[in-house]
Amino acid sequence: MGERIEFSRPDGSLCPGYLAQAGAGRPGVIVIQEWWGLNAQICGIADRFAEAGCNALAPDLFHGRVTQDPDEASHLMNGLDFAGATHQDIRGATDYLGKVSGKVGVMGFCMGGALTIAAAVHVPGLAAAVCFYGIPPPEFADPASIRIPFQGHFASRDDWCTPAIVAALEAAMKGAGQTPELYRYDAAHAFFNERRPEVYDADKAQLAWQRTLDFLRRKLV
Repeated sequence: MGERIEFSRPDGSLCPGYLAQAGAGRPGVIVIQEWWGLNAQICGIADRFAEAGCNALAPDLFHGRVTQDPDEASHLMNGLDFAGATHQDIRGATDYLGKVSGKVGVMGFCMGGALTIAAAVHVPGLAAAVCFYGIPPPEFADPASIRIPFQGHFASRDDWCTPAIVAALEAAMKGAGQTPELYRYDAAHAFFNERRPEVYDADKAQLAWQRTLDFLRRKLV
């Protein structure tokens, strides 16, 4: 089990987060939350990374606010300063984790997937990125600007991060000379989240998790 901590942002203020440690010098992974907040499910993913040999830090982008209500979650996400979350919270988490880890990667889900791409574009010090079904507006973070190894997991039955949006991301990255590792699953949005039985797909979630671990182990050595 991990622990709740606070770490410094570049502006000197503090951000709360959840840290699960595997040991000094081990690879590091920033885990970025969905729009529900830093809940037990996201903390559990950080714990799974620690069990797999990676130090993991999940920054609390909503600073203590957690919900199970979709309307409130939408309100929280729409009220988030995405630039601040990227350049302050996620960069601060990257700097913190880099002091206790080897190379550091970033990964996230839904809103966190979009912020994963934003971090891959804007945050220095990251060595790899894994995105689950989330893509930001290109005017905020153009995927063609990603210069680190990138893996993406997307659902074919997703009406938010649609197949057409995923195809545009792939075209932009390949057009810029990148070689993204993309996987598409016959599943619904949030298929990885075991606490949402209406969309969770255990087999596909396990496959995506293994692909994530294999990718990060290759890129963070």
